[in-house]
Formats: sequence, C-alpha cells, structure tokens
Amino acid sequence: MTIYITQGHYSREAIRGMVAKPEDRAEAVADLVKAAGGKLLNYYVTFGEYDFLVVMESDKNLTDLMSVLFVAAATGGVTDLHTTVAVTSKEATKAMKQAKKIQSGFKAAGQAA
Repeated sequence: MTIYITQGHYSREAIRGMVAKPEDRAEAVADLVKAAGGKLLNYYVTFGEYDFLVVMESDKNLTDLMSVLFVAAATGGVTDLHTTVAVTSKEATKAMKQAKKIQSGFKAAGQAA
C-alpha cells in the first residue's frame, strides 16, 4: 500500500461555512477517498503553515488518488494542496539496495568522459 499525505488550506468561504454550520469533514473525505479505491487513515485540522493534513493509503494507480485531489480542489473549498508520497524504511532500504546494484557506470552531470 502506498501512503499519501496531503496538506492544504481551506478557502475563506469554506471556513465561513464551517463556522456557520460546524461539521466534521473526515466522513466526507473518507467517502471520497473510498470512491477512488483508497482508504482514509487520518484527517487532521492543523495549526501552522497548513489548515489540514489528510493521510490516505491505496494500492491503486497514482492517478486514482490524484482524482481525489482534483475533486477537492474543484469545489473551491480547499486550496494550495501539497501531497507527499510516504515510503516506509523497509521500502527505502530496498531502494537503496537496488541503487547499489545499478550505480556502476553512472556519472554525475559534467563528469561524463
């Protein structure tokens, strides 16, 4: 399973609407992620640079989870979405071993003979 972490901002209109009619957005987000074949792991409202953080997982194609972001952004309720793909330390170690196998002969830019 691939883990996706998305952070973003609520639009002013979305905040105004949530104050006027408070709601827990986790259920709506979970349903949207599920419709794209994924699973919502956590939904947080955050302080700091971003207003929220969403943690999703999926074994589907990246474009399936990308569709979630398009839907969310298209509503105008969220902006400035920033998504990170999270890799476990086991997966990273596997990539390091693969890198070791394929590194011979590779030259850095400007170092080719």
